[in-house]
Amino acid sequence: MSEDPRYKGKPFLRLLDSYVLSATGCMHEDAEKALTAIEPQLHKAYGLQGSWKSIVEQRMNFPAGMQGAIREVWDKGAMKFMEANGGTPPDPREFTRHFVDTKFPH
Repeated sequence: MSEDPRYKGKPFLRLLDSYVLSATGCMHEDAEKALTAIEPQLHKAYGLQGSWKSIVEQRMNFPAGMQGAIREVWDKGAMKFMEANGGTPPDPREFTRHFVDTKFPH
């Protein structure tokens, strides 16, 4: 399996994308567990303590409640998307990429 070119040389971007995907409620449980399992490595890499989500929040200086705010954007946008597309749900990964790229240019 080849690495997504989006993340080449940008390991924190993968973590930020995971944070946003998790906020949508669409992240697979195994992916959440895998990130939790590497928290000790993340502590060393970023010099921060806490859960992987907390590390993202600290590094990005997110205010309290950021995951809830992202979820609200996702929920409202998903409803509009489905109304406009005959009930077809949006792709949470595409939402994640677009959200991160527009809100947090890298």
